[in-house]
Amino acid sequence: MFLVRGSALVGAPFAAQAQLAGRTFRIGVLLITARAHPGADRLLQPFLLGMRELGYVDGRNLIIEWREAEGHAARLPVLASDLVALKVDLIVAGGHEAAHAAKAATEAIPIVFVASNDPVGQGLVKSYSRPGGNVTGFTSEILGGKRLELLREVAPQVSRVAVLHVSGDATLVAALREPSARLKLQLLLHELKSEVELDNVFRTIEQERPEGMIVLGGVFAYVHRERILRFTAAQRLPAIYPLARWVEDGGLMSYALDYADNWRRTVAYVDRILKGASPADLPVQLPTKYELVLNRKAAKALGLAFPPSVLLRADRVIE
Repeated sequence: MFLVRGSALVGAPFAAQAQLAGRTFRIGVLLITARAHPGADRLLQPFLLGMRELGYVDGRNLIIEWREAEGHAARLPVLASDLVALKVDLIVAGGHEAAHAAKAATEAIPIVFVASNDPVGQGLVKSYSRPGGNVTGFTSEILGGKRLELLREVAPQVSRVAVLHVSGDATLVAALREPSARLKLQLLLHELKSEVELDNVFRTIEQERPEGMIVLGGVFAYVHRERILRFTAAQRLPAIYPLARWVEDGGLMSYALDYADNWRRTVAYVDRILKGASPADLPVQLPTKYELVLNRKAAKALGLAFPPSVLLRADRVIE
């Protein structure tokens, strides 16, 4: 499998103003969350700034049609169909749920996804090197094994780990099996489907009494992160999370790709496609930046101290 890291294949920007003169582009941005959600600005600003730097000025030669599901994946198909009806030139999908909805809505309009953990396995593209069809983009890579290793480093006493995942995360769950066996960790799997089931999951975890927890991601978990964080704090569970936002809100630690960097890199593919390139010929790219974020206050509340080996690798330490 041929994978592309970095932007060497993207090439230098064209003479933007000369090539964009006299043309107004209309692109759709399909989000599973909402621009008003905390932290969204940090992700979207690199994309908007990058577009402007290449000569695409919103309101002048660019019209952005925003469609936001506000955490409700069931809304995505209708929102994607709205964009198709507007005959946008391209759709930027903010995650794999949005990418699936966009692909189901059109086989003609180019689609660039910002993050997908398994685009081939999930049927978004035919291969990494030759996506085929009208879809390409950037992966979020599967980091569950690394997260388990970090959890064990920070909390060596952990032997039983509760795993919160959402439906459709079979690839992420499967990727935990080898590292959990190597680290001699027992996984206690809990699928999140609804707000009512979240209470049931909490009760089951209380009964199982694990020593640690890992949250694999998913919009449902993100939307309900405050409840999950309150639960892990009340149960005194060392936990590792899929986004820095969880740690900023009081969680112990997170390890993830830098999603803002993926949004920044998306600009180059949008630019190339608007200038005539086919998504079928643009390889799916792996992340180039990752972020380890630690929260000392959360660690202290759990009676833990981050070892020097972890602190040295941290990108941010919240005091």
